[in-house]
Amino acid sequence: MTLKLRKWDVVEHLKSDEDIALYLDACLEEAGDDAAFIAKVLGDIARAKGMSQLARDTGLGRESLYKALSGEGNPSFATILKVMGALGVELHVKPHADTPATVT
Repeated sequence: MTLKLRKWDVVEHLKSDEDIALYLDACLEEAGDDAAFIAKVLGDIARAKGMSQLARDTGLGRESLYKALSGEGNPSFATILKVMGALGVELHVKPHADTPATVT
């Protein structure tokens, strides 16, 4: 018997909007200041939802999106916001856990 291995792809596991939101949230927590990692994560989500549809929804070229969201590109913040909106996810902010509360 031969064991056949294949590369694990997160896209196969992003089946619902909840899966996508949980994945993105976990990655945002782990990313620190690694913007390329977040761009790659958004690329994973875009592949799960369909890159062609994302291109239509954002008005950006499909090839440009592949490059920007590859982890090798350097997308503008405007592109990230367009992509997040088209993917149906929102960016929320909360104080960093290590930040002491200040009183004025």
